Amino acid sequence: MEKFLLKDIAKQAAELCEKYNTYHNFLHLSVERKNKIYVDTIIKDVKTPLEWQKDKKYNPFYVFKRKEQIAKSVSRKILDGSYLPNEPVVKEIPKPNGGKRKISVYQIQDSAVSDRFYHNLLSKNKHRFSSLTYAYRNDRNIHYAIQDIANELKQVPRIFVAEFDFSDFFGSINHDYLFSQLDLNAFLWSERDMMIMRAFLNDRTKGIPLGTSISLFLANVVCWKLDRALEDQGVRFARYADDTIIWSKDYSKITKAFEIINSFSQEAGIAINYKKSDGISLLQSKDIRSEFLNTKEYIEFLGYKISTEKISIKDQSKKKIKKQITYLLYKNLLQPLKTPVVHNRNFPQNDKDLNFLSAILEVRRYLYGNLTESSLRRYLNGTNKILRFKGIMSFYPLINDIEQLQDLDKWLVCTIINVLRRRERELSHLNPSWPSNQFPFNCSKDELLFRCKTDRVAGKKGLLEIPSFLRIHNAIQKGLKDDGIDRVMNPHSGYYE
Repeated sequence: MEKFLLKDIAKQAAELCEKYNTYHNFLHLSVERKNKIYVDTIIKDVKTPLEWQKDKKYNPFYVFKRKEQIAKSVSRKILDGSYLPNEPVVKEIPKPNGGKRKISVYQIQDSAVSDRFYHNLLSKNKHRFSSLTYAYRNDRNIHYAIQDIANELKQVPRIFVAEFDFSDFFGSINHDYLFSQLDLNAFLWSERDMMIMRAFLNDRTKGIPLGTSISLFLANVVCWKLDRALEDQGVRFARYADDTIIWSKDYSKITKAFEIINSFSQEAGIAINYKKSDGISLLQSKDIRSEFLNTKEYIEFLGYKISTEKISIKDQSKKKIKKQITYLLYKNLLQPLKTPVVHNRNFPQNDKDLNFLSAILEVRRYLYGNLTESSLRRYLNGTNKILRFKGIMSFYPLINDIEQLQDLDKWLVCTIINVLRRRERELSHLNPSWPSNQFPFNCSKDELLFRCKTDRVAGKKGLLEIPSFLRIHNAIQKGLKDDGIDRVMNPHSGYYE
């Protein structure tokens, strides 16, 4: 036990150290860049997580140095049955649709214990879970769910779908119901497994903590009876934690599915949020007339918008992407001009606008990750055999709505041109003698696209090329077909919100 726990604690501490060092390095480079374009010196303000101040065992640098002593102490408590995790720090995270979600942040050694027992329990029991549940497993993920849903829906011109949202799923789970599911449904667990599971629930009378690994296993356990009942009813469904989509060609079956959901809600103690639930609808093409009042052309699930015809980025996610790109353009092109004294570096000279270059590089990094235009082209023409995708578009490897991507590309170009026009006005206002008839301000749309693609910066071609949603999508599609979903999806796809 001590040997395994030492390895787990060292791994978690090292990962958190690396994450903090990455933050520090990014902050350092960010301050350096800002001090080149702002007259007033910006002081680097290095922050540490609030929980580090509460206890040293939240600090990965402290824990890594003392990992042997900590592992020995914790393993001894586990072996003699006295282990309890230390009280976690509870943080409130805003939900996308309003309200707040409570996240429990455990000390590193407790997080390591939770992760170790989660993986042990999952390896013994993942075959017990339905193949239609996709959350918190190493053999399923978000994109498998989207692929299955889209494939089912495109087979028919219309189909009944049921969508239900639970209120505070993790925080409401009835403990008696949870442990009865462990007892009744042939799950494999040892006395030590049970001790650890109960230890992490020791500080509450209901609910499971959101933010620790072992809760992920328990969340799937509590839904086992629900999954089996839906399978027995003969409906198709996809469940990712408490996000569930159910569909059927048979209206009577889909209404029975609602009764199953309602029964589960009462037994497990998890209320249905009827205000946020769309209930039962008829999903169909917009061109089909219907005898039903409650119809829709698409469903939204896990960041995607899925219809009987195509897979798109859902509207809310698309707005967030546009908002972030708009912010990156504003930060580089307009914000430096808002200070009382504007640094000379912000005034382009001789067809060179360093702020414009910075803006394009940041937008590309947001969309592509660390990939360049040249690496994309080499990959698409077969010169490069493997790429790793980490930008925002790698969260959406399954979209096939080409029209949406083309519209996003048009929006991006128009937004860049509009911001450049405003930047030109601001610069001319600040310095009426500044020569505005220079690149990139003297270009039409087509000229701007051509110059950005062909002009060299520091001898390199393509640094200024305006990124493209469709271009990165084409590269991801090639990787998808060559290597599969797991190789092209963003490694943090589980955190889609």
